[in-house]
Amino acid sequence: MISPKFIVEKLHAHSFIKAVAITDHNTMQGYAEVRRLAASYRDLTIIPGVEMSTRSGDFILLGVEEEPSYTSTVWEAADFAKARGGVIVIPHPYRIGGIGDLAEKIPADAIEVINPTATKRENKMAQELAKMKNLPGIAGSDAHVPLQMWTAYTEVSADLDIDEILKAIRKGWVKPVLADAMI
Repeated sequence: MISPKFIVEKLHAHSFIKAVAITDHNTMQGYAEVRRLAASYRDLTIIPGVEMSTRSGDFILLGVEEEPSYTSTVWEAADFAKARGGVIVIPHPYRIGGIGDLAEKIPADAIEVINPTATKRENKMAQELAKMKNLPGIAGSDAHVPLQMWTAYTEVSADLDIDEILKAIRKGWVKPVLADAMI
């Protein structure tokens, strides 16, 4: 529910956040529009992604520019992402819409350990899951309205190149951050 134009304008004006993953639910149309609008800005990187809804809960695929025609299980979504070299992120595993303890069995690349709409307890459980699975923890704003933008973000030690960013996530060269809204 945030216009692509608004996202690009705020991203361009932001003092240090210069990359964003657009992960709308079950569609990549928002990503395509944000990428198109941001194309004229050399200092912005728009990471392809999608948040897939499965029977077991939500599942984020990064670095994949094609949306699956149908995925009903997290296993199908994982297979789809891996076949295309995508990064699998388990978002808000213990919040409503998360996959819960099933996350222990998923071949993920990262766990969302900070989600501003999750409770402190749910985020703590996600942190413990990431530690147990020896996976990097990331943060996401899970923004559905403008005031939620940039409330959480991931510092990534990489150039503003999509492949380098995805590689850094896989290697754990990341730091999840919870912040105030910075519109």
